[in-house]
Amino acid sequence: MKLGVFSVLFGQQPLEETLDYIASKGLQAVEIGTGGYPGDAHCKREELLADEGKQRAFKQAVETRGLTISALSCHSNPLHPQKAISSEHDRIIRETIDLASKLGVPVVNTFSGCPGDHEDAKYPNWPVAPWPNDFQEILDWQWTNKVIPYWTEIGQYATERNVRIGLELHGGFSVHTPATLLRLREAAGEAIGANLDPSHMWWQGIDPVQAVHILGRAGAIHHFHAKDTSIDPINVNKHGVTDMQSYSLMLDRAWQFRTVGYGHDMKVWADIISALRLVGYDYVVSIEHEDGLMSVDEGFTKAVQNLQQVLIREPLGEMWWV
Repeated sequence: MKLGVFSVLFGQQPLEETLDYIASKGLQAVEIGTGGYPGDAHCKREELLADEGKQRAFKQAVETRGLTISALSCHSNPLHPQKAISSEHDRIIRETIDLASKLGVPVVNTFSGCPGDHEDAKYPNWPVAPWPNDFQEILDWQWTNKVIPYWTEIGQYATERNVRIGLELHGGFSVHTPATLLRLREAAGEAIGANLDPSHMWWQGIDPVQAVHILGRAGAIHHFHAKDTSIDPINVNKHGVTDMQSYSLMLDRAWQFRTVGYGHDMKVWADIISALRLVGYDYVVSIEHEDGLMSVDEGFTKAVQNLQQVLIREPLGEMWWV
């Protein structure tokens, strides 16, 4: 496995300066935003697509520092019921796939998106309860008319360009659990897989180790984010796991994102890394920093230090004791 980072946290710094800093920490990979919610501070998608010379220079900037690009990321909502939004997000995803293909990057990360509840809806509707039955009707309509058709088309688009799609399992979107990811993958094809982030598993009550097993046995983990979550034992009883308070209200929230090791101890993270190895995932573990209690530098540095202890780097050798 290789250790990497999602460079969006260094968006205020130029690309070359960011890459120098990442390499100085001993990392081997970088995940780069190309638009959508992560922005495009380090990768101007349209400029690169239009100029092969700029593509070569972009790759060279990464590779001469001993790094590889693990994924291009354009998290967005291509199923948004407002057509102006969904059309723009669809364009970003397709262009990111095109760019990944030209750069030789194997994975594009994004969200599944979430539609509305009918053709003239204005806002997304995320059903999370089976009753009253209206919610089941909405869910069926969304998957039949929006989710499966769109991602079947995008999966084929990506396959034709030798790119895989890593959907981040994230609350508020149609694909947010291992089961919903596998449902979409069965319908839309094997180009669709997970960008598995354990932080979103924990707050939904899902054990990330088991999520790795469920998805890994199906060959459905295309990328992995390293981010932690802490759950407040008092606040969760007041607000529940679907806490709608702002992430900035950290003292009152039921749960919050933390850097690796500050929500769960290193034995838990060692179990996650071991599970990834067990199911055959031997790609990049990409740090995502969204810890409201730590600066970018401190949160990132602590994540690197903690993951260095548990990451399994070397190829699996012969079991000499068998």
